[in-house]
This record gives sequence, C-alpha cells and structure tokens, in this order.
Amino acid sequence: MHDPRPSGYCDLRLNLKRRTKRRVPPRLRRPLQAPPALNHTWALDFMSEALDDRGRFRVMTLIDEGHRAALALEIGTSLPAARVTRVLSALVALHGRPDAIRVDNGPELLAEVVVDWCATRGIGIHHIQPGKPDQNAYIERVNRTYREEVLDAYLFESLEEVRAVSE
Repeated sequence: MHDPRPSGYCDLRLNLKRRTKRRVPPRLRRPLQAPPALNHTWALDFMSEALDDRGRFRVMTLIDEGHRAALALEIGTSLPAARVTRVLSALVALHGRPDAIRVDNGPELLAEVVVDWCATRGIGIHHIQPGKPDQNAYIERVNRTYREEVLDAYLFESLEEVRAVSE
C-alpha cells in the first residue's frame, strides 16, 4: 500500500532553485588605437576604496581618449546606472556627443538604462573582453595615477574629504 506522507527530499519541497550566474556575452577584441580627434571615444571605469571607518565608496572615472584628460570623477557610496547616465548627460551637454564609450562589463554598464541612453543618442558602446583590462589601457592608466596620488596617499574620513582632495 502507498504511504500518503511525503518521504523524499523533493516531496517535502526542501529543494531550492539554484541561482545561475549571468554569463557575459562574448566580446569582440577591439584594438586600442589613439582616437583621431577629441570627443571621438570616451573611456569609463570604476574603482572601489575604503574610508578610515571601513565604509566603502566607489569612484567613477571618465576620460576623453583623444587627449587623455579626465572629464569626470564621480564619487559616492553607490553609483547605479541611473547616476551614470546623469553624469554622461551633463558631459554630453558640456562637451558634445562622443562617437563611442569604451567600458568593461560591470553591472552598471550592462544595465538597460545605460544601453538605452546610449542607443537613443547614437553613441556606440565598446565593451572590452572580460579579464582584458589592457583593452581599456587609457582609463586604467588614469586610475593607477589617481590611486597612487590620491587614494593611497591619504586616509579619508568622509566622502567630502575625498571630493575635496580629488578636486
């Protein structure tokens, strides 16, 4: 005779759905070339650092690859995709629209908000291949300099201090 009580692990509904890791689509290798003119290609990247009280903050760096000067340093505890698009909108209003933005595969840069923002303005997004920061070498060099000269040189107690020293 069949026992009506559940006896197995699945019968007791103890099994949980496995969360699968979202895979980054394969990216084309784009050779790093010096852009032919200013405002042709911008590069964007993020860094993470800790305050003196162990609170974390992030820095978004954005440069124009044509003259390798920083266009923006956005500092905050959270830099979601909506904030990234606000910074980009302000820079486009100030400097004009670039042809493309070179980025890595961070979640802020894969978000629909950023992709749609770029698509409506006719800005191409050039994603680098995962694990290949040399394909975004200009911004990585700026990040290294910023880290050595600012982030590693001081102990910060607040975001206002980080912003003041960064200016």
